[in-house]
Parts: sequence; C-alpha cells; structure tokens
Amino acid sequence: MSQVSTVLTPPRAEIVGEIIRLFRERGERMYGEDVTQTQHALQTAAAARHDHAPDHLVVAALLHDVGHVISELPEDAAEHDIDDVHEMRGADWLASYFPAKVVEPIRLHVAAKRYLCVAEPGYFDNLSQASRLSLAVQGGPMSVEEAKAFESYPHFADGVQLRRYDEQGKNPDAKADSVESFRALMQAWTLA
Repeated sequence: MSQVSTVLTPPRAEIVGEIIRLFRERGERMYGEDVTQTQHALQTAAAARHDHAPDHLVVAALLHDVGHVISELPEDAAEHDIDDVHEMRGADWLASYFPAKVVEPIRLHVAAKRYLCVAEPGYFDNLSQASRLSLAVQGGPMSVEEAKAFESYPHFADGVQLRRYDEQGKNPDAKADSVESFRALMQAWTLA
C-alpha cells in the first residue's frame, strides 16, 4: 500500500471545506483507542476549549492528527513497526493554509510525547497501550540532551499543551460537536 497521500492540495479558499469533507469521508477510521479519527479530533479540540486555550491552539487540537486522515497507511501501522510520521505529513499539508501558530504545535505533538516521557515522572506509566506502541516506533522517550534541545524550539509550550489535550481525546462514550461546527474558527485562522 502506498504511503503517499492521494489527497490533493486545494486552493486556500477551499481548505476548510476540504478538511470537513476529509473527516466526513475518512474520519470513521479507528484511531487505535476505541474512538474514530473524528471522535479523537473533536474530543481533543473540546479539551482545548474547556481549558480556555487560545483559538489557534483549539484549531491545532482539532487538526493535530489530520496526517492520519490524509494517509493511505493502514490504521494499525504502528503494530507493523511503521512510524507513519503523521505529525509531519499533516503539518506539511496544512502549512500552505494555516500560520505557524497552528501548524507547528501539530508538527511537535509526537516529539512532545517523547519529551514528556523524560521530563515528567509518571507520564509514560499513564500512556495507553496504543500510545506506548506508537511511542516505540516514533523513537521512544527522548534522551536528556534531546529534551533540553526540544525545550528551545519555537512553539515548544504549545506542542506540549497540545499533547496533553491529545491524551484527553480517547473516550468512546464522550459526546462532541461536529467538525462542521469548527468551520468559522478554522476559516478565521486560514492564511489570507
């Protein structure tokens, strides 16, 4: 199966509609946590809203796993020892449409998981089995040196906060809004 996405690059004015369409058509894929991609995205965005996060971080929370949605890799890639680099794929795809304040936390959210495993005692112990499995193929916990370097990255704090919201988006019984309900917010953060 091809690892390259077949998703096209729409004009800027059409990106929000394209995102909504992609979630509608591909968002029912399971996430590996007993929730679908759409449920996970909506719950992660809801966690950011509940925390009164700035709007750019709510948009990043909603879109943080869009790299999975646009991917042609199977849902269980990590179980086959494949790092799908969804954070890079998603951030690269979104970079033509959204500012760095939205895109870079998305790019950093996997590294933030690796970072938190070193920086925060007990973080690893609280990861779900699926997160532990993906962590192993994503490089495992950072070294102390990698963690110190990561702290100097622009958007580091938002990347770590996004990771915390990500961990809250895994409840199969949670009720959430629709991706469509985020249309205006996404549109407000698209590049002119």
